[in-house]
Amino acid sequence: MLILVIVVVLIAYKRKSRESDLTLKRLQMQMDNLESRVALECKEAFAELQTDIHELTSDLDGAGIPFLDYRTYTMRVLFPGIEEHPVLRDLEVPGYRQEQVEKGLKLFGQLINNKVYLLCFIRTLEAQRGFSMRDRGNVASLIMTVLQSKLEYATDVLKHLLSDLIDRNLESKNHPKLLLRRTESVAEKMLTNWFTFLLYKFLKECAGEPLFSLFCAIKQQMEKGPIDSITGEARYSLSEDKLIRQQIDYKTLVVNCIHPENEKSPEIQVKVLNCDTISQVKEKILDAIYKNIPHSHRLKASDMDLEWRQGRGQRMILQDEDITTKIEADWKRLNMLSHYQVPDNAVMALVPKQVTAYNSVNNSTVSRTSASKYENMIKYSGSPDSLRSRTPMITPDLESGVKVWHLVKNHEHGDQKEGDRGSKMVSEIYLTRLLATKGTLQKFVDDLFETIFSTAHRGSALPLAIKYMFDFLDEQADKHNIHDPHVRHTWKSNCLPLRFWVNVIKNRAASPTPACPWWRRPSWTPAPRLSTGWAKTLRPTSCFMPRTSPATKAGWKGKQTTH
Repeated sequence: MLILVIVVVLIAYKRKSRESDLTLKRLQMQMDNLESRVALECKEAFAELQTDIHELTSDLDGAGIPFLDYRTYTMRVLFPGIEEHPVLRDLEVPGYRQEQVEKGLKLFGQLINNKVYLLCFIRTLEAQRGFSMRDRGNVASLIMTVLQSKLEYATDVLKHLLSDLIDRNLESKNHPKLLLRRTESVAEKMLTNWFTFLLYKFLKECAGEPLFSLFCAIKQQMEKGPIDSITGEARYSLSEDKLIRQQIDYKTLVVNCIHPENEKSPEIQVKVLNCDTISQVKEKILDAIYKNIPHSHRLKASDMDLEWRQGRGQRMILQDEDITTKIEADWKRLNMLSHYQVPDNAVMALVPKQVTAYNSVNNSTVSRTSASKYENMIKYSGSPDSLRSRTPMITPDLESGVKVWHLVKNHEHGDQKEGDRGSKMVSEIYLTRLLATKGTLQKFVDDLFETIFSTAHRGSALPLAIKYMFDFLDEQADKHNIHDPHVRHTWKSNCLPLRFWVNVIKNRAASPTPACPWWRRPSWTPAPRLSTGWAKTLRPTSCFMPRTSPATKAGWKGKQTTH
């Protein structure tokens, strides 16, 4: 009996030991596999971006900069988000009130030109409890619109308002460095608008080029690798939060594109990825075709279909979602070029979007039998119109609970497969690629900052309006016995970089160029009848600084200030 027990124990121990060995070997294999993937990822990230800086530079050299005209640029800063502001069109009033309203506007215009009244008017408005931050911004923009042709007077009013703001800030025992930090007064918004008027020429002649180059460089660099159209995560991201944290197999394809407005013109070669969605491919094609044309003057991707033209007259419409879209476990994946097995050097064309019977049916549950029929039909050789009419489009059914994904399934959903989680590596693995991406773009960032901030190499190109305002802030600091250089530096940082440059660089609507796909130029069609005449005076200023500026006499190098 004892021998039997010993044998059973030995067998159990042997089995347990064998299971432990197998588990250890499996873990070792996983670790080796992960280590090799990490090494490969780091090697690829380091190697693939070494020469990209030269490619970006050569690609950008021939690109034109589509600047906005002065009126469009200023109105976007003065009244952001408003396509057609009332000041852009003639005032429409009934005929019997026209003379009375016009007389009232002229009288109010005379009052606006009275500095005592205007200052009292602004202070009275700011004293009202219901005068919101948006109201302050609107009043400041309207005043600067009226006074745009009288900048010396507007500058004098602005200086009085800023002086009052500094007095209130110091009397309230607030830290001096908080001055001009937030837009809580009419003066602060007027200061932004003042720089907007006076720095337009500098933007167009100097700063616009490096700013546009930085935008193009970021866009090109991001599009060199996969970008998830749903989550926004990218292989070449500048943010760790938006970095694709798993291996995406992809390859670069070159497609030959036919110009949508002139099919007889030479085909244009465009680099795309086989993991791009159809919408992403359309955007890349439009970017290549309309390279030097403002976005407002080119076709919209949403109005076009992508047509793959094969041999012997075969044509097929490609879409993000159609009857061949794969649905697995409540997850619907957007169609990519690889889904349609598009080869290298394929011929593509953008054609007007067709409204078909399939497009108008809001039904996301399509039988697999129909899908099989469609897959056999896509090789149909016939007229383009007959083929386009057979291209179905699935409208997502929100009630069905089907979730759409592209490259990476949204991490917020808890039903992600364990295998998907296991295929991911910790984000630190991708820091090499993250740093390499930032290093590739560093030159463009340095060029922009060198242009807008440096006085050592480009001092003669900097507008004197900056010197004028900095001198005024120094005078106010002397008046209040503020000799701390850090406080003076903070005032100037809040005045120019924070109130103007951050707005221009970060705010799409305030940028001087409409190149970004989401920047759109508003319509300027004026309505007839009574004219206010204010917005019609919007034109580039003839001087870069009021004639009364102390910087006119001293110049940039005549008086040293803390910048």
